[in-house]
This record gives sequence, structure tokens and C-alpha cells, in this order.
Amino acid sequence: MTSAAPLSASRSMRAGFGDVAPILVGVFPFAAVAGLAVADAGWGITEAVGFSVVVFAGASQLAAIELVAAGSPVWIAVLTVMVINLRMVMYSASLASFMTREPLWRRVIASYVLTDQAYALSVSRFRSVNRPVERWWYYLGAALGLWGLWQVGTVVGFVVGGAIPDAVPLGFAVPMAFLSLLAPAVADRPTVAAAVVAGVVAVAGAGLPANLGMPLGALSGVAVGTLLARHLARGAGR
Repeated sequence: MTSAAPLSASRSMRAGFGDVAPILVGVFPFAAVAGLAVADAGWGITEAVGFSVVVFAGASQLAAIELVAAGSPVWIAVLTVMVINLRMVMYSASLASFMTREPLWRRVIASYVLTDQAYALSVSRFRSVNRPVERWWYYLGAALGLWGLWQVGTVVGFVVGGAIPDAVPLGFAVPMAFLSLLAPAVADRPTVAAAVVAGVVAVAGAGLPANLGMPLGALSGVAVGTLLARHLARGAGR
């Protein structure tokens, strides 16, 4: 299945940004929390911006800030970030089949700005678009839109976060942003099974060190969803 009419690079990029825009409402408080965490750790604005630009990793960014601020060795912070972000390896493997014709420098950029939101939106879009130029610019529009908003939100959180009352639940924006992506993606039995298993395993493993519950939940969900999809495909082929 292909899209009805080809889109130019600029229109494809605008489409990506337009699709990610509603999600940014929930991401902005998340970014503000990251900026506030840097301020609470006693770092300066240079460290806040530098850390946000270099790491750009949401939940693992917060975990690394907390670990470093608590005096943990840098290698533990780095290892924690890698463990939490293991799901990006799965995202990259999924996107690779759509970007094999892109030059290396584009794939490097794509890997840097890869997020849960950009991945979810792009994979859904790529299923109905066969033209590489549309795929690339759509992905870039969605990914850069979130990257830019994250940097702005981090600075805002650092500068004005201290003035926000503790009663305002900024942290609640984190699960809401992820749920906004999960709901439309759960469309059949394999995805329902994957979501349920991933959620159960992640919650059960919440107390594990280095936040291992998240990658274990992700891997379990992918495994169950894949196995069920294959089982249903074999049954349909009989």
C-alpha cells in the first residue's frame, strides 16, 4: 500500500512535525522535570544544556542525573543509561529496513534523535509510504520537533522550575506521554498481548537494580507479541 500522492521533502517534514505536535504537550513537562533535576543537583545552566544535548534520553537522563548527583561513579551512570535505553536497539533494528538506502551520515543523525515518540509515529507512517525521501523527512520532522522542544523544556525547567509548587505533578506527564503512543498502537491480539506482558513484567521488576524492569518488560512484550503473531499466521495459513 502506498500513499495517494507523493509529498515533497518540506511537506513530509511538516507532516512529521504536525503528527508529533500533540504529543509535545505531554513531553514538555517531562523536559521541565529534567531541567529541574539538574538545578536540584546544583549544576549550572551550561551543564543542564550540555547534558540534555549530549544524552537526550528522557528517563535515563533523569536516572543519570540522580546517580551523578548522589556521588555514584560515572561508569555506573553510563551503564544505567545503556540498560534503560536497550529498547532503542530494537527500535533501530525495526527502522533499519526502511533506511537501508540512506547515506551513513543520515542514519547517524537518525540514531541520535531517535525517541519512543518518533519511532512509533514513523513506523506507523512508513507502512503506507514507500518513497525513501518521504520517509526520511517525515522522520526528521517528528524527531527534530521533539528534540527542539526537549531542549527548550530543559532550559525552562532549570530556570523557573523552582517556582513551580510541589503540588503540581509534573512527573505525571511522563507516563501520560507514553500512554498517548501506546493506545493507538494496540490494535490486534499480538499487540494487546505484548502490551499486557510488557506492563506486567516491567511493574514486577520495578524494584530491580539499574531499572532492569523496563528493558526486561520490553523484551518480554516483543517476544510474546512476535510468537503470538507467528502462531496466528500459521493458523491462518492452514
